[in-house]
Amino acid sequence: MKNILLIVVLLVGCLAGLLLVPGVRAWLIAATLPPFPDWPAPVKILTGDESGKIYFATHSPFDLASIYDRLEYATPTTGLGYLSYPAHADEQVPAVILLPGSGGIKPGREHEYAALLNEHGYAALVIEYYAPRGVGDETNYVIRTSAVTEFDLITDAYAALELLSTSPRIDGKRIAVMGFSYGGMAARLAMDHRIHQALAPEHPGFAAHIDVYGPCFQKLGTQSTNGAPLLTLRGSNDASNDLAACALRESEMRSLGVQVEAHVYEGAGHSWENEAPAELKPDAPYLQGCEWVYDEEGVAWYNGKPLTSYDADASRAERISARMSSGVQLADCVASGYIIGRNEAVRDDAYKRVLKFLEAM
Repeated sequence: MKNILLIVVLLVGCLAGLLLVPGVRAWLIAATLPPFPDWPAPVKILTGDESGKIYFATHSPFDLASIYDRLEYATPTTGLGYLSYPAHADEQVPAVILLPGSGGIKPGREHEYAALLNEHGYAALVIEYYAPRGVGDETNYVIRTSAVTEFDLITDAYAALELLSTSPRIDGKRIAVMGFSYGGMAARLAMDHRIHQALAPEHPGFAAHIDVYGPCFQKLGTQSTNGAPLLTLRGSNDASNDLAACALRESEMRSLGVQVEAHVYEGAGHSWENEAPAELKPDAPYLQGCEWVYDEEGVAWYNGKPLTSYDADASRAERISARMSSGVQLADCVASGYIIGRNEAVRDDAYKRVLKFLEAM
């Protein structure tokens, strides 16, 4: 009901011109956005007996600048993940943290990958990043992705890395992060040394990064990483992945000495693991032909202007309002319509490439 109300008031506000006033827009969002849920206390140390639903301590920084030097303003958050282990393991096992796409955990993808990894000797933790921040499948897509950012995902991933490393059943030096679409972008951006040092300075970091059809429009300006390798998997018919931009991002990593394995599946679209058949989704939005460039403070710029602007202590509603407003600047590079859905041949080959890549971890 609150989601419907938010959409109605936003539309009315637009018609009345009220949403031109940032304070009014933020007030409308604050009045209708669900609060963070009141969940059980997060686990700080794993004993090795835990499996299934795991609550862990994380934050919601919302933007890169907050990760760099304003974490004190990040909202403490109780994260949620689903932990599973190989059926039989006599010694510590490696692990993979799985970050879903912007549509959330999907049938045929995250939990199926976790089962595959368990079968081959890996522990797996599937992250649920929407529910901990009060939004879910019933929330409008634009509102959902404005309320939970890629930097919230990255923060969850590093918090999960530190928690998994406390388990006597997991080798903390052999934990990879793998993401799909929105999560794939986060898994790749997480390679940045500054992010690593801000979120998990006492940990050596992820042993491997896997980006599965993550968009590549963000230029982070990474100057160093911990040296962990990167695997990227994309489809040639996936309009949401600008392959030229992705090649640039991969080249940037190679220039830093990172071993990058990149593979493009000819004729494949987006989200090839999903159970739904592949088809053109004409209303699916994506960005095309634009590049966000981050400055040293972690602020994203496009066409010489910052994409968002607010004070360091801005409220969650004010931040969401600013992110939604950035759509005006990006109007010339917003497109819609790309192929989404199952491609079993590509899925099966991707399984093999992921497992082969992880062997070196």
